[in-house]
Amino acid sequence: MERMIFPNLPVANLKTAESFYLGLGFTKNPQFSDERTTAIVVSDSIVVMLLQQDYYQEFLPKGDTPHLASAGKEVLNGISCDSRDEVDRFLAACTSGGGALYAPAEERMPGMYSGSATDPDGHVWEFMWMDPANVEPPERTFEVSSNATVQEQNSAL
Repeated sequence: MERMIFPNLPVANLKTAESFYLGLGFTKNPQFSDERTTAIVVSDSIVVMLLQQDYYQEFLPKGDTPHLASAGKEVLNGISCDSRDEVDRFLAACTSGGGALYAPAEERMPGMYSGSATDPDGHVWEFMWMDPANVEPPERTFEVSSNATVQEQNSAL
């Protein structure tokens, strides 16, 4: 089975956050959504879980608090794009849908064009396109058995 990722994001207003992500062209999975949570399907392997802030708090150890709309950033969420134009379209959709530009799109290194925006709750999303002509295949690949211990996995690196 292909691994999936489920970023869980605290949001101040679930309907506002949901509208923002649907405005980017993503879809809602009603099977995993309710009055406190919306599952936003980005791709077959990425589902962003929007959780009303008080519900998100239930998943944290007592005394820990989410970084909702704080000046500090704990994570920058990156999403690949099919072209430079798609990067620009995502950024435009973010700013017109209630988000804000975080970093303008530019070529940050040869063959990598990216820019980022925040959603209405301050979560940062970087949209990036890498020119396939500049992407080199990895020098080596290896597979670690799922039965290997952490020590065995680390020694393989």
